[in-house]
Amino acid sequence: MAVDIHVCAPDEVEAAARPLAEAFADDPLKLFLCGGTQLPVERSMPFFRAFIEMHLQYGHVYTTTDHGASAIWSPPGHWKIPVGQIVRRAPTFLKLYGMRFFGNLQVLTDLEKLHPTEPHYYLEFVGASPTTQGRGHGTALLEPVVARADAEGVGCYLENSKEANIAFYSRFGFEVRRTMQHRRNGPPQWLMWRDPR
Repeated sequence: MAVDIHVCAPDEVEAAARPLAEAFADDPLKLFLCGGTQLPVERSMPFFRAFIEMHLQYGHVYTTTDHGASAIWSPPGHWKIPVGQIVRRAPTFLKLYGMRFFGNLQVLTDLEKLHPTEPHYYLEFVGASPTTQGRGHGTALLEPVVARADAEGVGCYLENSKEANIAFYSRFGFEVRRTMQHRRNGPPQWLMWRDPR
């Protein structure tokens, strides 16, 4: 059965944020950044709402019709979040991370240093609610943007924090460019790039 997706509308932010919060409840990097072994959905919802709101202007936040899965993409040239946006959203980030927020900014800086300079679409987040996982939602959220990148002759990039997901992204042509070990005994991330076809 085909999965229908569309560009997220402003009045869908809450609904589109929920599957991301649910999908990242056990994410190793997110847990490390929050300093815990669990991350309740309601605690991370404001974070994902903020990220969606920051990216709506680019027209590449997608959600499924049933709001079972969502993806936040950045188009070429817009992957870096302006400092002003981070400052404006600092209360939301502080609520999630507490005083770890300031140390976590170094994680962001480390990732930015390794970010590709070639034009590309950047997959910031993609996730499906546990009740919809395995039904093709992730595929539906990746295929159109990957096809668009091919048509435009640009790459795609993502930072994967679950080793088990490497095989999934590989199906779309992503390859691990580098494995990054985060500071403060943090977990690894697999930085993955896809050449246009």
